[in-house]
Parts: sequence; C-alpha cells; structure tokens
Amino acid sequence: MTSAASPDYDESNIFARILRGEIPCKKVYEDGHALAFHDIQPQAPVHVLVIPRGAYVSMDDFSANAGDDEIAGFFRAVGKVARMLEIETDGYRMLANHGRNANQEVPHFHVHLFGGRPLGGMVRQPG
Repeated sequence: MTSAASPDYDESNIFARILRGEIPCKKVYEDGHALAFHDIQPQAPVHVLVIPRGAYVSMDDFSANAGDDEIAGFFRAVGKVARMLEIETDGYRMLANHGRNANQEVPHFHVHLFGGRPLGGMVRQPG
C-alpha cells in the first residue's frame, strides 16, 4: 500500500528505484507496507534497512502524512525483521536519520537496524 508522494520526494532516489525493482537488493523481508534489505556498507554484523513502500522523505513526513495502517504496518515490519534476524534477545539499535545535520543520505524515510555485537554509546561526543 502506498500513498501520494510528498512534493519534496525525489522519485529517482535509490530506495525508490529499489522499490520499483530497477536496482536489486539483498532482501530480508517484504510485505504490503515495508521492504527490508541488507545495507551494502554494513556498520555492524547485522545492518538492515527497513523502508516504507510509500514515498516519504523523512520520519516527519511519514508521521504527518502516512495513514494509520501504513504506520502500524511499517513498525510491525520493523519488529518482525528484528525477530527474524534474531537480534531482539541480545539487543539492537534502531536509527532513523532526518536531514542534513543527521547525515541523512537517501531522501526516503528508512530505519537502520544494527545488531550482532555491543554497539557502544548512542552519540559520539564532540572532540
């Protein structure tokens, strides 16, 4: 299920192209609300991206414009993926970057799931 794209959404971004099947991915999970796949530059033994099928630029866009079913379905998919990867017992980090200051690289809302080792502190302290 997808909704209308945000006016700021770039239909040529890599995740939009993956969703359309133009670029392959190493798929972990897929349903009507989300697609999960392995990151091509993993930062932990387990590093998976979960993206909604809808055209949302950020968490702000997603939370303001997605329907209740999309939001619930997406976050249920995130939990299901964590269980499928068996990282829920020892713990994992869920991260969503928003905008320039957070170094969001792809303008399509997505969640990173990191696991498989101790992940350290949440944010690096300024040096």
